[in-house]
This record gives sequence, structure tokens and C-alpha cells, in this order.
Amino acid sequence: MDITVGSVVESIKGRDTGNLYVVYKLLDDEYCLLVDGFAKKLQSPKKKKIKHIEVKNEKLESIAKKFNANTKVFDSEINSALRMVKEKLAEDK
Repeated sequence: MDITVGSVVESIKGRDTGNLYVVYKLLDDEYCLLVDGFAKKLQSPKKKKIKHIEVKNEKLESIAKKFNANTKVFDSEINSALRMVKEKLAEDK
């Protein structure tokens, strides 16, 4: 699956292994910025190598539209959306 702004990803390397994030911005072919609305907020996104994340089969369309339109997005929106995705992924297992 292709990585785009708004994609839900899971960290597979580093001390944050297993954490879910939303792709905030693609910097280049190697790096992206990730947020989760809790530990990594919009003011200080996590810079991560793309090869160290796994793209999930989910995309937060409403948040992606806001990111692309430079509209105000709240960390609580991101956090609650990721919690719902996490619950859905847990049910699928």
C-alpha cells in the first residue's frame, strides 16, 4: 500500500515499536513526519524513516483533507481517530 498524508502507520523499528501514527507530511523519498495527538503532537511531529514504518489498511480521510488544506486540526481529533482505528484493528485480529 502506498504511503500518503493521512495514512495510518505502525512503527516497526525503534523505541516506539508498535505505536500507531498518522502521516502528517512526506519530507522526501526517505523521511516523513508522524503525529499521534498524544506523545507526538502537531507542534513537534516525529521524523521517521519510511522504511521503519508499516502502512496499515486505514486512512483518516477527514484529517488528511484538513492537513492538505492547511485547516486547523486539533491533537484530540487525531488521538480519538487513532483510538478508533486501534480498536478496529484489535477486533480484526
